[in-house]
Amino acid sequence: MSDYLDRIGSGLILLDPGPLYFDFIPETMVGREDIQSNLAAKFHSIAHPNSSANVVITGPVGSGKTLLARTFCRDIEHHLRNKRQIRSVHINCRNATTNVRVAQRIVQTLDPGHPDRGLSMGELLNSLRRLLRSNERHLIIVLDEVDHLLRKSGNDLIYQLLRIDEDQEGSGTISLMLISQEQVLDVLENAVISRFGHTNHLPIPSYDYEGLLAIARQRAEAALNPKSWTEDILKLIATSAAPSGDARQILELLNGAVEHAETDGKSMLEPEHVQTRAKSIPQVMPEDVLDELSGHSMLVLLGICRRLRKAEFMTSKDVESMYAVVCEEYEVKPRSHTTVWKYLKIIEELSIIDARVDTVGDGRGRTTHISMPHALPMDVAGRIEGRVVKKLNR
Repeated sequence: MSDYLDRIGSGLILLDPGPLYFDFIPETMVGREDIQSNLAAKFHSIAHPNSSANVVITGPVGSGKTLLARTFCRDIEHHLRNKRQIRSVHINCRNATTNVRVAQRIVQTLDPGHPDRGLSMGELLNSLRRLLRSNERHLIIVLDEVDHLLRKSGNDLIYQLLRIDEDQEGSGTISLMLISQEQVLDVLENAVISRFGHTNHLPIPSYDYEGLLAIARQRAEAALNPKSWTEDILKLIATSAAPSGDARQILELLNGAVEHAETDGKSMLEPEHVQTRAKSIPQVMPEDVLDELSGHSMLVLLGICRRLRKAEFMTSKDVESMYAVVCEEYEVKPRSHTTVWKYLKIIEELSIIDARVDTVGDGRGRTTHISMPHALPMDVAGRIEGRVVKKLNR
């Protein structure tokens, strides 16, 4: 009766789902080594008593802002454990959009039994000062998605936190880290900006292909049966996510591919498993894009589709070979090497395929690897076969 449940927990591919969760914190952050160094430089003084640091981190969705902050706070607490006691609190301002609510969260991190209702902002800040003095710890406050707080409640809490040590004995009790997709420096008041400093802005770009591949490899090694995936499958996943540069798409694609493969009873990830999941990501080939191709361009693409049904990648030499076979099938004379190359570039420019130049051998050779990360080759082939004869007869 429960045969349909047999694949749950079978371990065919998935050994530990944790590393595929969005909120998983790995031992090391990959693909962001330069950014980590830049962040550490902005906190260079934090090892010294009575010193603090402030930074604004901005970047697009999936660029690793939150993970950067969480790993930094974890690592700096450990790194300075024999020099200075450091504690951190991470608050998502999408869930705490008022100054009072954020202040309550900060205070309750230091004192879980502290009353969470009925206190004014002034009373909460006084409690925070008292707790910081009694605990003798430096507190790093991370305000994630801070734009939500700024839009609803303004700059006041941030300004008060920056002034927390005024008229007090000692200094450097708090460091602030603001995180946002938006350029929040444009909406901060001058009094806040002057205390933060314009140079304490750390912009983060989207991930590049190599960074996405490193993430895919790290998570696959941590979550999956080592015999269930290949480097080429990870490259296909990274290629699919590369147009957006969004690390979350790596996790979506890995999760979706694993789910598809295990549902099919497979113990190995295959290109179709990745491509099927990629179809649901908003970069999929539009229905009418094939109409922009000439008849012979369609034949080139048909050859590509037939090879990529089972292979993750193919070379430009493979493209010409498959094109020749398809031309024979449709009883037309193949075009020249140069013309085929032009067709290939047109197909790439329409985002139907992805072409990536890789080094081979001893590093001096280069070859072009072609993949179709955003669509199922079988589906595209079917669409071509229904149109190509009409195109060739024009």
